Amino acid sequence: MSSPVTRKKAAKSSEALEHFDDLMRFETDCWDVHFSIQNHRMDFILLDVRSEDMYSQGHIAQAMNLPHQKNNEKALTTFPIDSLFVVYCAGPHCNATEKAAIRLANLNRPVKKMIGGVMGWLDEGFSLTKSS
Repeated sequence: MSSPVTRKKAAKSSEALEHFDDLMRFETDCWDVHFSIQNHRMDFILLDVRSEDMYSQGHIAQAMNLPHQKNNEKALTTFPIDSLFVVYCAGPHCNATEKAAIRLANLNRPVKKMIGGVMGWLDEGFSLTKSS
């Protein structure tokens, strides 16, 4: 009798490589974002796509707040067209990152999701800042 883990046969190594390599084009994680910030290698725009109220309660210091509902061409005019946007929200239970990423992709803007969001950031031991 097989376990729930092995009941479905694993993908071939070549398929797994293709899948996980491809996934890296769409996602980054909290550690990589933090590392980039700490080492002055922030070659992306970090967007907190939660509400203004949630942002003011605590956000990543280098992030700008652009709630996913307000993510439109006019809001992005100050950024070069090839700017990479990294979006995050509250955490895995929140789909605001997907909503924002869809809007950005529809505007032909490069975008990645920071997996984990605020919950992941805090789980890594990183701090948030509050707006006054």
